[in-house]
Amino acid sequence: MESEISLPSSVGKFLELIKDSQRGRLKVYLGLAAGVGKTFRMLMEGHELAKNQIDVYVGFVETHGRKDTEKLLEGLPAIKRRKIFYKGKQLEEMDIDTILLSKPKVVLVDELAHTNVPGSKNEKRWQDVIEIINSGISVITTVNIQHLESINREVEKITGVVITERVPDKIIQMADEVVNVDLTIDELIDRLNDGKIYDKAKVSTALKNFFREDKLLQLRDLALKEVSRQVERKIAREIPSMQREKVNALITCISSNGKSASKLIRRSSRLASFYNSKWFVIYVQTDKEATDKIDTKDQRLLINNFKLATELGAEVVKLSANDRAKAIKDFARDKEAGLIVLGTPSVSLKKKLLFGNIFKDLTKQVENLNLDILIISNNEKD
Repeated sequence: MESEISLPSSVGKFLELIKDSQRGRLKVYLGLAAGVGKTFRMLMEGHELAKNQIDVYVGFVETHGRKDTEKLLEGLPAIKRRKIFYKGKQLEEMDIDTILLSKPKVVLVDELAHTNVPGSKNEKRWQDVIEIINSGISVITTVNIQHLESINREVEKITGVVITERVPDKIIQMADEVVNVDLTIDELIDRLNDGKIYDKAKVSTALKNFFREDKLLQLRDLALKEVSRQVERKIAREIPSMQREKVNALITCISSNGKSASKLIRRSSRLASFYNSKWFVIYVQTDKEATDKIDTKDQRLLINNFKLATELGAEVVKLSANDRAKAIKDFARDKEAGLIVLGTPSVSLKKKLLFGNIFKDLTKQVENLNLDILIISNNEKD
């Protein structure tokens, strides 16, 4: 039963963070799928904070008709939702302006990956959350693992479902606490069969699709690994660098042929997170790749990859040089980088031969520098 879930042990720690901080703090309840109890746990913590005289408000909570969750809303003050008319319908969104004016100590914000209705202040709810935190208000929020940007493709392969609502990894990385709300797969499927996640008419379809045991096991594994990485980031922040391994800077090199660069960027994002390192995505533009010499499609892919890299937390740098290997080496040396990441081309033999020449030249250029080169396969079927 949902009501049997015990209070999260981290409530006291987060309470201390709230009291000590001038900046808004962020706590994320992360789950493997809908129905594990993220919103329930968030609301329980809201009541616990209220008992400790913390000014806590509900910014936006979606109960999905779950009675135990609806009951927990009782006794917690809520910010009235903003009504927006869109395509002839009246819809409701979180009223961020009222939250900022009300200045509560803590606000509860459900479904971090939600896309706001057109006409809202921000396009995405995670953007609302950043604005709230920057104003000095702490946020407790919820999200499922499938919405993390850097593992989006991996989740699509596991589930067969295209996930359109995504949250940049930087949101999780900036969190003061990430709590994994975990259930065994048997418990989760039991809750589904009991009608505690979706209406019973939808249960059969869910069991054949997203809620298959093999898929849930893999999603659970991803959630556990993400929380483990959060612990590693915490260690990296709190333990002196001389006592731990660290890559000072990580450099990802992409080209104008950007079909597979998004995969390279996502892989690099995980590496930068693991090493807690400064991360650069660089593009070396030669004279042959001047803006007026590459086609519009490649330009668009390049811009999209720059945007993706920025969303995942990289600093994007565009260099101009005909000697790519030397340009990469000089940049790596200036930034005291410890790792250069390259992707093998998934195009013509000519391009692959060119890559081989660049790799050979780069290896020779950096042989006297204390850094490694990592080659990541760009097989788009991967």
